[in-house]
Amino acid sequence: MLNSMTGFANAQIEHANHSIRVELKSVNHRYLDIQFRLPEELRTFELSLRNIISQNVSRGKIECRIIIDEINISDNSLQTNWNIIDTLAKLGEQINDKYPSLNKLSVADIIRFPKVIEQGNLNQEEDISQTIEELLQQALNQFNQDRAREGEKLQQHLSERLDKMLVEIQQLQQIFPELLEQYRQKITQRLSEALADVNEDRIAQEFTLFVQKADVDEEFSRLKTHIEEVRRIINNPVKQSCGKRLDFLMQELNREANTLGSKAISIESTRTSVELKVLIEQMREQVQNIE
Repeated sequence: MLNSMTGFANAQIEHANHSIRVELKSVNHRYLDIQFRLPEELRTFELSLRNIISQNVSRGKIECRIIIDEINISDNSLQTNWNIIDTLAKLGEQINDKYPSLNKLSVADIIRFPKVIEQGNLNQEEDISQTIEELLQQALNQFNQDRAREGEKLQQHLSERLDKMLVEIQQLQQIFPELLEQYRQKITQRLSEALADVNEDRIAQEFTLFVQKADVDEEFSRLKTHIEEVRRIINNPVKQSCGKRLDFLMQELNREANTLGSKAISIESTRTSVELKVLIEQMREQVQNIE
């Protein structure tokens, strides 16, 4: 199944009086680009989190956001940092000894000092790393399911246009001998009107040269080959290379459609070339979103 590079997922859990939420969102990108938005206390886990994501996603611009909110604050969940309090008390005494006119530090002043009173620190939890990783994996599972659903739609989109392309090619291929004969007759008539004495052998030689230049059997064959290769890839996608291979094949299809148009000998040939390029462009736009 194809995977889209566009997706979103989130997972949430309560742990150690905290609500932890992991959010993943992605857009298309040529390579794998992972960006994190983490609380500072989780920066040490970034490498392990990056490895987990890279094992599940091969291409796309991924933003991983981890949000931590305090919940259920109670007396039991609050921690007092006595080391800081002792330091502040001694410092306050030293300042008051030197500057007696200054007010002494009050309890309220000490409590307001950073990190004096804190809720349980996540970094002190031995299993916080495992909890974060499990939560990320849960979000990734949902994330990949979302991308697979979108990939299924992309697969259907591509298949429909491949079918239309094949119909266009087969229709032109069937009538092409007739188009060549019509063109030969048109050239013969024009020469007959322009020249009093028409050399049939000369006309035949010139027309043979023209047919060689206008021969599109090779273009028909290559178009069909590329169409079958695209169909094979979208029905049996290979991770790591699917999107890039499809993008390359879109370029090859477009090249053959252009060559077909440059050899056009009739309105039907031109119309088919234009229609093929329209279908290819529609596919190319969608291929940009495939992993």
